[in-house]
Amino acid sequence: MTTQTFISQHKVIAIIRKVYGEQLLELSKALRAGGVRLMECTFDQQDPDCITKTQQAISMLCEHHGDAMQIGAGTVLSKQQVDAAQQAGAQYIISPNVNLSVIERTKELGLVSMPGAMTPTEIMTAHDAGADFVKLFPATTLGFNYIKDIMAPISHVKLVATGGVTEENFGRYLSMGFAGAGVSGRLSDKTLLAQGNWEEITRRAKTFAEIAEGTV
Repeated sequence: MTTQTFISQHKVIAIIRKVYGEQLLELSKALRAGGVRLMECTFDQQDPDCITKTQQAISMLCEHHGDAMQIGAGTVLSKQQVDAAQQAGAQYIISPNVNLSVIERTKELGLVSMPGAMTPTEIMTAHDAGADFVKLFPATTLGFNYIKDIMAPISHVKLVATGGVTEENFGRYLSMGFAGAGVSGRLSDKTLLAQGNWEEITRRAKTFAEIAEGTV
């Protein structure tokens, strides 16, 4: 199964920021137990060691989960970071913006491209540059009326909602035609991580996975 198909099938991308080592591994196990099969490890741009840390995180997750999960890199802002992610085993590249050189490098390396965009011009610029998916960001801030208006003329673009996606609104995004969603706070809650409350993470993951499957 290609990465594009895997993303389209599982729909839920857990966005993980500033979580590393054993805690990240336990989080990944809890997400997988709930049915979430996609994880995005982001580059922390404020951390001078972000490339090394993110590479280690991606490599660890790929080694542990194999084909059961597909791991991507997030907040990718440069070709150097695309290269670093690919070397670690990342299968898709996610950005908060439309950077044509990042998209080009991603496709050169045979990875799935998912840049972030807000306006119709940005969305189509990313799509025309070869992006496989376009992350609509910040989706919840933009609102459903805005989304309905822009999707009418560009319904052929595979959009992924990111920013404020919850169990309550995820189904609506899918019903509007989104290919999936990036979910951060609900699946990487800092309080739950500090508590080691993996059961609640799994419960939330299961809810998102069931919505993606259309079983709830």
